[in-house]
Amino acid sequence: MIQQIYPSVVHPFCYELNKDLQFAAAHYVPSDAAGKCSRVHGHTYFVNVTIAGNDLDAAGFLVNFSEIKKLIHDCFDHSLLNDHHAYFKDEDPERFPTSEVLARTVYEIIQAYLDRSENKPRCLQVFLRETPTSYVVYLPRAGDSYGI
Repeated sequence: MIQQIYPSVVHPFCYELNKDLQFAAAHYVPSDAAGKCSRVHGHTYFVNVTIAGNDLDAAGFLVNFSEIKKLIHDCFDHSLLNDHHAYFKDEDPERFPTSEVLARTVYEIIQAYLDRSENKPRCLQVFLRETPTSYVVYLPRAGDSYGI
């Protein structure tokens, strides 16, 4: 795993968890404006997820690290992102599998899982690196996820 210092999120919670993970996936951006990226190509994506909350679950976790990995790695690793029709749509630019949309999608998947947990932690940030020189940070809109 790449050793990286990620941007910090200021928040009012007493616990903060960060999970690094990576997966290899191919994609294409179905737009002429994407240039070479409109053709199928692949990346090894590096992702950091920041989760925070005030309460631990019955096992003493804010969230189990392994659950975060299962949600993302097991879903996307060694796949063509465009084939995940529940998340990406070739007809909708808001759902093209760009790094920006992928980071937002990772947030949506994780937050949906957290919303079902008893202790209700919040996903505060998704950092997604597509290449060694290019990355995206997704932060949910204020008020959408902080619950404050």
